[in-house]
Amino acid sequence: MERRDFLNATAAAFGTSVTALADAPMPMATLGKSGLRVSRFTLGGYHMAVKGEEEGIKIIRRAIDLGVVMFDSAAKYHNGKSDEVYGKALTGGLRKKILLMSKAELRDKKSAMAQLETTLKRMNTDYLDLWCCHEVARMDEVEKIFGPGGSLEAFVEAKKRGMVRHIGFTGHHDPEVHQALLKGFDGWETVQHPVNLIDPHYLSFIKDVLPKVRAKGLGLLAMKSNAIGEITKAKIATIPECLRYTLSHDVDTLVSGVETVQQLEENVLTVKTFQKMSRDEVSTLLSRTAKGPIGSKIERYKKPEKTAILNHLTPHQDGDPA
Repeated sequence: MERRDFLNATAAAFGTSVTALADAPMPMATLGKSGLRVSRFTLGGYHMAVKGEEEGIKIIRRAIDLGVVMFDSAAKYHNGKSDEVYGKALTGGLRKKILLMSKAELRDKKSAMAQLETTLKRMNTDYLDLWCCHEVARMDEVEKIFGPGGSLEAFVEAKKRGMVRHIGFTGHHDPEVHQALLKGFDGWETVQHPVNLIDPHYLSFIKDVLPKVRAKGLGLLAMKSNAIGEITKAKIATIPECLRYTLSHDVDTLVSGVETVQQLEENVLTVKTFQKMSRDEVSTLLSRTAKGPIGSKIERYKKPEKTAILNHLTPHQDGDPA
Protein backbone atom coordinates (compact mmCIF):
# COMPACT_ATOMS: atom_id res chain seq x y z
CA MET A 1 0.00 0.00 0.00
CA GLU A 2 1.36 3.44 -0.94
CA ARG A 3 1.91 5.88 1.89
CA ARG A 4 -0.87 8.30 0.95
CA ASP A 5 -3.35 5.45 0.49
CA PHE A 6 -2.36 4.05 3.88
CA LEU A 7 -2.90 7.41 5.56
CA ASN A 8 -6.24 7.99 3.88
CA ALA A 9 -7.35 4.52 4.97
CA THR A 10 -6.20 5.27 8.53
CA ALA A 11 -8.10 8.54 8.59
CA ALA A 12 -11.21 6.87 7.19
CA ALA A 13 -11.05 4.30 9.99
CA PHE A 14 -11.23 7.18 12.45
CA GLY A 15 -14.13 8.72 10.54
CA THR A 16 -12.26 11.90 9.67
CA SER A 17 -9.84 13.42 7.15
CA VAL A 18 -6.05 13.35 7.05
CA THR A 19 -5.91 17.06 7.87
CA ALA A 20 -8.39 16.84 10.74
CA LEU A 21 -6.64 13.84 12.24
CA ALA A 22 -3.31 15.63 12.00
CA ASP A 23 -4.82 18.35 14.17
CA ALA A 24 -5.48 15.87 17.02
CA PRO A 25 -3.37 16.07 20.22
CA MET A 26 0.32 15.29 19.84
CA PRO A 27 1.78 12.39 21.89
CA MET A 28 4.50 13.65 24.24
CA ALA A 29 7.47 12.15 26.10
CA THR A 30 10.15 13.23 28.56
CA LEU A 31 13.59 13.49 26.95
CA GLY A 32 15.53 11.53 29.56
CA LYS A 33 17.29 13.37 32.35
CA SER A 34 17.09 16.65 30.46
CA GLY A 35 13.50 16.73 31.69
CA LEU A 36 12.32 18.39 28.49
CA ARG A 37 8.78 17.47 27.44
CA VAL A 38 9.05 16.78 23.73
CA SER A 39 6.66 15.83 20.96
CA ARG A 40 7.12 12.26 19.76
CA PHE A 41 7.75 13.84 16.36
CA THR A 42 10.70 16.21 15.94
CA LEU A 43 10.94 18.24 12.77
CA GLY A 44 14.25 17.46 11.05
CA GLY A 45 16.25 20.55 10.15
CA TYR A 46 18.17 19.58 7.03
CA HIS A 47 15.13 19.81 4.78
CA MET A 48 14.25 23.35 5.85
CA ALA A 49 16.34 24.78 3.01
CA VAL A 50 15.80 22.09 0.37
CA LYS A 51 12.82 23.73 -1.36
CA GLY A 52 13.57 27.29 -0.39
CA GLU A 53 13.09 29.62 2.55
CA GLU A 54 9.39 30.29 1.99
CA GLU A 55 8.47 26.60 2.03
CA GLY A 56 10.67 26.01 5.08
CA ILE A 57 8.90 28.76 7.02
CA LYS A 58 5.50 27.30 6.09
CA ILE A 59 6.58 23.85 7.29
CA ILE A 60 7.87 25.16 10.63
CA ARG A 61 4.76 27.19 11.38
CA ARG A 62 2.39 24.41 10.36
CA ALA A 63 4.35 22.00 12.57
CA ILE A 64 3.76 24.30 15.54
CA ASP A 65 0.03 24.37 14.72
CA LEU A 66 0.03 20.55 14.68
CA GLY A 67 1.52 20.32 18.16
CA VAL A 68 5.18 19.72 17.32
CA VAL A 69 7.34 21.29 20.01
CA MET A 70 10.80 19.89 19.18
CA PHE A 71 12.72 21.34 16.23
CA ASP A 72 16.07 20.10 14.92
CA SER A 73 18.81 21.85 12.98
CA ALA A 74 22.61 21.95 12.62
CA ALA A 75 25.19 24.56 11.75
CA LYS A 76 26.45 22.55 8.77
CA TYR A 77 23.03 22.11 7.13
CA HIS A 78 23.27 24.12 3.91
CA ASN A 79 26.10 26.19 5.41
CA GLY A 80 23.83 27.60 8.08
CA LYS A 81 20.84 28.27 5.85
CA SER A 82 18.58 25.89 7.80
CA ASP A 83 19.38 27.78 11.01
CA GLU A 84 18.55 31.03 9.22
CA VAL A 85 15.15 29.72 8.11
CA TYR A 86 14.30 28.98 11.73
CA GLY A 87 15.37 32.49 12.69
CA LYS A 88 12.93 33.95 10.17
CA ALA A 89 10.11 31.54 11.00
CA LEU A 90 10.16 31.85 14.78
CA THR A 91 8.98 35.44 15.06
CA GLY A 92 6.06 36.99 16.91
CA GLY A 93 6.61 34.99 20.08
CA LEU A 94 6.79 31.56 18.39
CA ARG A 95 10.29 30.89 19.75
CA LYS A 96 8.89 30.75 23.29
CA LYS A 97 6.39 28.05 22.29
CA ILE A 98 8.91 25.49 21.10
CA LEU A 99 12.14 23.66 21.95
CA LEU A 100 15.00 24.43 19.59
CA MET A 101 18.10 22.33 19.00
CA SER A 102 21.12 22.74 16.79
CA LYS A 103 24.52 21.07 16.50
CA ALA A 104 28.21 21.81 16.04
CA GLU A 105 30.57 19.54 14.11
CA LEU A 106 33.81 21.36 14.99
CA ARG A 107 35.95 19.48 17.49
CA ASP A 108 37.97 22.16 19.33
CA LYS A 109 36.63 24.50 21.99
CA LYS A 110 37.36 27.79 20.26
CA SER A 111 35.80 26.81 16.93
CA ALA A 112 32.76 25.11 18.49
CA MET A 113 32.05 28.14 20.69
CA ALA A 114 32.33 30.46 17.71
CA GLN A 115 30.00 28.20 15.77
CA LEU A 116 27.45 28.34 18.60
CA GLU A 117 27.56 32.13 18.65
CA THR A 118 26.95 32.20 14.90
CA THR A 119 24.10 29.70 15.26
CA LEU A 120 22.37 31.84 17.89
CA LYS A 121 22.57 34.86 15.61
CA ARG A 122 21.25 32.94 12.63
CA MET A 123 18.38 31.47 14.65
CA ASN A 124 17.56 34.86 16.18
CA THR A 125 17.63 33.52 19.73
CA ASP A 126 19.83 33.99 22.78
CA TYR A 127 19.79 30.31 23.81
CA LEU A 128 19.25 26.76 22.56
CA ASP A 129 17.21 24.19 24.44
CA LEU A 130 19.57 21.46 23.21
CA TRP A 131 23.04 21.74 21.67
CA CYS A 132 24.64 18.58 20.30
CA CYS A 133 28.11 17.49 19.31
CA HIS A 134 27.28 16.62 15.72
CA GLU A 135 27.89 13.51 13.64
CA VAL A 136 30.79 11.98 15.55
CA ALA A 137 32.10 9.17 13.34
CA ARG A 138 35.64 8.14 14.33
CA MET A 139 37.68 7.45 17.44
CA ASP A 140 40.18 10.19 16.58
CA GLU A 141 37.27 12.65 16.75
CA VAL A 142 36.37 11.33 20.20
CA GLU A 143 39.95 11.94 21.31
CA LYS A 144 39.83 15.53 20.04
CA ILE A 145 36.47 16.19 21.70
CA PHE A 146 37.69 14.92 25.08
CA GLY A 147 41.27 16.20 24.79
CA PRO A 148 42.70 19.50 26.10
CA GLY A 149 40.99 22.37 24.32
CA GLY A 150 38.47 19.96 22.80
CA SER A 151 34.88 20.85 21.95
CA LEU A 152 33.55 19.19 25.11
CA GLU A 153 34.91 22.20 26.99
CA ALA A 154 32.73 24.43 24.81
CA PHE A 155 29.63 22.36 25.53
CA VAL A 156 30.23 22.46 29.28
CA GLU A 157 30.97 26.19 29.27
CA ALA A 158 28.00 27.04 27.06
CA LYS A 159 25.66 25.28 29.46
CA LYS A 160 27.17 27.04 32.48
CA ARG A 161 26.75 30.40 30.75
CA GLY A 162 23.11 29.72 29.85
CA MET A 163 23.75 29.81 26.11
CA VAL A 164 22.30 26.28 25.97
CA ARG A 165 20.03 24.49 28.44
CA HIS A 166 21.06 20.90 27.68
CA ILE A 167 23.82 19.09 25.79
CA GLY A 168 24.14 15.82 23.87
CA PHE A 169 25.77 14.16 20.89
CA THR A 170 24.75 12.58 17.60
CA GLY A 171 26.16 10.15 15.06
CA HIS A 172 25.33 7.32 12.67
CA HIS A 173 28.64 5.82 11.51
CA ASP A 174 29.83 3.38 14.18
CA PRO A 175 28.19 2.20 17.44
CA GLU A 176 31.61 1.82 19.07
CA VAL A 177 32.12 5.57 18.74
CA HIS A 178 28.85 6.20 20.57
CA GLN A 179 29.94 3.81 23.30
CA ALA A 180 33.22 5.69 23.70
CA LEU A 181 31.38 9.00 23.99
CA LEU A 182 29.06 7.53 26.63
CA LYS A 183 31.99 6.18 28.66
CA GLY A 184 34.08 9.32 28.41
CA PHE A 185 31.71 11.88 29.94
CA ASP A 186 28.81 11.64 32.40
CA GLY A 187 27.37 15.05 31.56
CA TRP A 188 25.65 14.15 28.32
CA GLU A 189 21.88 14.44 28.56
CA THR A 190 20.76 13.19 25.15
CA VAL A 191 21.91 10.88 22.36
CA GLN A 192 20.76 10.73 18.74
CA HIS A 193 21.32 7.67 16.55
CA PRO A 194 19.67 5.53 13.83
CA VAL A 195 16.71 3.33 14.71
CA ASN A 196 15.35 1.47 11.69
CA LEU A 197 14.45 -2.01 10.47
CA ILE A 198 17.80 -2.55 8.72
CA ASP A 199 20.01 -1.43 11.61
CA PRO A 200 19.74 -4.71 13.62
CA HIS A 201 21.48 -6.65 10.86
CA TYR A 202 24.77 -4.69 10.81
CA LEU A 203 26.66 -2.43 13.28
CA SER A 204 23.47 -2.15 15.29
CA PHE A 205 22.81 0.99 17.30
CA ILE A 206 19.58 -0.61 18.52
CA LYS A 207 21.47 -3.55 20.00
CA ASP A 208 24.75 -1.95 21.10
CA VAL A 209 23.88 1.65 22.02
CA LEU A 210 20.18 2.10 22.78
CA PRO A 211 20.19 -0.07 25.97
CA LYS A 212 23.23 1.81 27.31
CA VAL A 213 21.59 5.17 26.63
CA ARG A 214 18.52 4.11 28.56
CA ALA A 215 20.53 2.57 31.40
CA LYS A 216 22.12 6.00 31.93
CA GLY A 217 18.74 7.73 31.88
CA LEU A 218 19.60 9.81 28.82
CA GLY A 219 17.10 11.13 26.32
CA LEU A 220 17.02 9.27 23.00
CA LEU A 221 16.30 10.95 19.68
CA ALA A 222 15.83 8.40 16.90
CA MET A 223 16.79 9.21 13.34
CA LYS A 224 17.28 7.59 9.92
CA SER A 225 13.98 5.67 10.16
CA ASN A 226 14.08 5.30 6.36
CA ALA A 227 17.91 5.29 6.07
CA ILE A 228 17.79 8.60 4.18
CA GLY A 229 15.21 7.18 1.81
CA GLU A 230 17.17 4.05 0.89
CA ILE A 231 14.80 1.57 2.56
CA THR A 232 11.78 2.62 0.53
CA LYS A 233 13.89 3.19 -2.57
CA ALA A 234 14.99 -0.44 -2.43
CA LYS A 235 11.37 -1.49 -1.76
CA ILE A 236 12.40 -3.20 1.49
CA ALA A 237 9.51 -1.70 3.46
CA THR A 238 6.90 1.04 3.28
CA ILE A 239 7.20 4.41 5.00
CA PRO A 240 4.42 3.53 7.50
CA GLU A 241 6.34 0.33 8.38
CA CYS A 242 9.55 2.32 8.82
CA LEU A 243 7.99 4.91 11.09
CA ARG A 244 6.04 2.40 13.12
CA TYR A 245 9.09 0.18 13.64
CA THR A 246 11.16 3.09 14.92
CA LEU A 247 8.45 4.37 17.24
CA SER A 248 7.93 0.86 18.62
CA HIS A 249 11.34 1.05 20.28
CA ASP A 250 12.24 2.79 23.51
CA VAL A 251 12.81 6.20 21.93
CA ASP A 252 11.54 9.56 23.11
CA THR A 253 11.13 11.24 19.76
CA LEU A 254 11.67 10.55 16.07
CA VAL A 255 13.58 13.18 14.11
CA SER A 256 12.10 13.23 10.62
CA GLY A 257 12.69 15.65 7.78
CA VAL A 258 10.02 16.72 5.27
CA GLU A 259 10.09 18.84 2.13
CA THR A 260 6.43 19.93 1.99
CA VAL A 261 3.58 20.73 4.33
CA GLN A 262 1.71 17.70 3.01
CA GLN A 263 4.59 15.38 3.93
CA LEU A 264 4.66 17.00 7.37
CA GLU A 265 0.95 16.33 7.91
CA GLU A 266 1.32 12.73 6.77
CA ASN A 267 4.23 12.09 9.15
CA VAL A 268 2.44 13.73 12.05
CA LEU A 269 -0.64 11.66 11.28
CA THR A 270 1.44 8.47 11.48
CA VAL A 271 2.74 9.50 14.89
CA LYS A 272 -0.69 10.47 16.21
CA THR A 273 -2.29 7.17 15.14
CA PHE A 274 0.70 5.03 16.14
CA GLN A 275 0.16 1.57 17.62
CA LYS A 276 3.21 -0.27 18.94
CA MET A 277 4.37 -3.37 17.09
CA SER A 278 4.15 -6.64 18.97
CA ARG A 279 7.21 -8.86 19.47
CA ASP A 280 5.86 -11.23 16.82
CA GLU A 281 5.40 -8.39 14.34
CA VAL A 282 8.96 -7.22 14.92
CA SER A 283 10.35 -10.74 14.59
CA THR A 284 8.47 -11.33 11.34
CA LEU A 285 9.54 -7.99 9.91
CA LEU A 286 13.21 -8.50 10.76
CA SER A 287 13.17 -12.02 9.37
CA ARG A 288 12.04 -10.48 6.11
CA THR A 289 14.52 -7.59 6.08
CA ALA A 290 17.43 -9.90 7.00
CA LYS A 291 17.20 -11.39 3.51
CA GLY A 292 18.77 -8.19 2.20
CA PRO A 293 19.98 -5.91 0.97
CA ILE A 294 21.45 -4.85 4.32
CA GLY A 295 24.52 -3.14 5.77
CA SER A 296 26.17 -0.11 4.23
CA LYS A 297 24.54 -0.92 0.89
CA ILE A 298 21.40 0.59 2.42
CA GLU A 299 22.69 2.44 5.49
CA ARG A 300 25.32 4.28 3.46
CA TYR A 301 26.26 6.46 6.42
CA LYS A 302 27.61 3.46 8.38
CA LYS A 303 31.20 2.23 8.41
CA PRO A 304 31.72 -0.06 5.38
CA GLU A 305 31.89 -3.82 5.91
CA LYS A 306 35.36 -5.24 6.59
CA THR A 307 34.32 -8.66 5.30
CA ALA A 308 31.70 -9.97 2.92
CA ILE A 309 30.13 -12.10 5.65
CA LEU A 310 28.00 -10.34 8.27
CA ASN A 311 27.48 -11.75 11.71
CA HIS A 312 23.69 -11.95 12.11
CA LEU A 313 21.87 -12.25 15.39
CA THR A 314 18.30 -13.43 15.52
CA PRO A 315 15.63 -10.78 14.83
CA HIS A 316 14.24 -11.13 18.36
CA GLN A 317 17.64 -10.45 19.90
CA ASP A 318 18.43 -7.54 17.63
CA GLY A 319 15.21 -5.64 17.30
CA ASP A 320 12.91 -6.31 20.24
CA PRO A 321 11.14 -2.99 20.90
CA ALA A 322 10.40 -3.81 24.52
